[in-house]
Amino acid sequence: MANYNRIFSIDIMRGFTLLLMLFVNDLNMQVAPSWLGHQPADFDGMGLADWVFPGFLFLVGMAIPFSISKRLSAGQDKLGISKHILLRTISLLIIGVLMLNTERVNGELTGLSRNLWALLMYLGVFLIWNDYQDRDKRFLFITGMRLAGMALLCFLVFKFRSGKPENGGSLVTEWWGILGLIGWGYLVSAFTYLLCRESIIKTIATAIIFLVLNMLAGWHLIKVPELVSIIFGVIIDGNVPFIVLSGLLAGLIIKKLPVAEFKKIIPLFIALGVFYLTGGFILRHWFIISKIIGTPSWALICCGISLLVFILIYWIADVRKLTGWAGFIKPAGEHSLTTYLAPDILYYLIWISGVPILIYKQSHNPLVVIAGSLVWAILMVLLTALLVRLKIRLKL
Repeated sequence: MANYNRIFSIDIMRGFTLLLMLFVNDLNMQVAPSWLGHQPADFDGMGLADWVFPGFLFLVGMAIPFSISKRLSAGQDKLGISKHILLRTISLLIIGVLMLNTERVNGELTGLSRNLWALLMYLGVFLIWNDYQDRDKRFLFITGMRLAGMALLCFLVFKFRSGKPENGGSLVTEWWGILGLIGWGYLVSAFTYLLCRESIIKTIATAIIFLVLNMLAGWHLIKVPELVSIIFGVIIDGNVPFIVLSGLLAGLIIKKLPVAEFKKIIPLFIALGVFYLTGGFILRHWFIISKIIGTPSWALICCGISLLVFILIYWIADVRKLTGWAGFIKPAGEHSLTTYLAPDILYYLIWISGVPILIYKQSHNPLVVIAGSLVWAILMVLLTALLVRLKIRLKL
């Protein structure tokens, strides 16, 4: 019997992953131990930060069977769900590209400082994608807010100049940014579920196809026109879709087997985790473990870690029903986009004000740097809970 109830461990692990993401993103890696950060592209190995993003991608995939099944059970047809998938993907790509280009703003040519451009960009994002309440009663107000946000983003895109002559100083897509990568992975995996539904065999086959694509890309055996590569390169490379599809597979297993059958689920997830880890280390003979390059060995190892971490949290939260310990991170897991974007607004406000709030970053003591970033990450998770109470929460 399918389990349509919300799985607490998915939200808890997503909140935990976001907490780690905020932590590693804030670290001063000139002082903090190297194993906490990203490893160089040509280094055969990984640090904590190299698992955090694929861990989140894995959870994106895990949530897909539950979210789409909920829409299907509510009576939505495949066409309506397909429109939702495309709209959500486009939204992630837009925000991802805008965030990617923030660091490229040339204040003199743009007429706005980088910090101000970024703050206005985030304001526009929250105006458009905020989850407004009482939509029917406040239709005109909400429409006005969203139109104002669209106008603001259009203005910022029109004003944007990077000073880079190679592309006329305009916006670039490059690697699409973090949210853009999530968007492409979600697009592939959501349509995979919509087409394959509950078929584990078809889902495994699709994941294998993208793993093979990732391997072929690593061997430079995939040749496509440059324009196709620029737009669909993330899909063609196979790395991100494979990670999200692996999460989709895990989500299907959890959805098919109710919590009461945890004695089947736990050994299965442990076996899968070990299988992925073993596969990753086998592929290490041909591909180094590298997040920056996006190697298949790295993807497999990260998925293996995610499977093992998830099943531990699943046993604690869903089997043992012990969720109180994770109460403070659960809102972050339920409102991940808000959790990810809100701290950036504070960063730019701090930088534009010039107030030395982040003084721990200037310390030469690794413990001070680590403790400061950990406190920052916890405060940002609590900020999400506060914003949710204030009805400020993003929803795509």
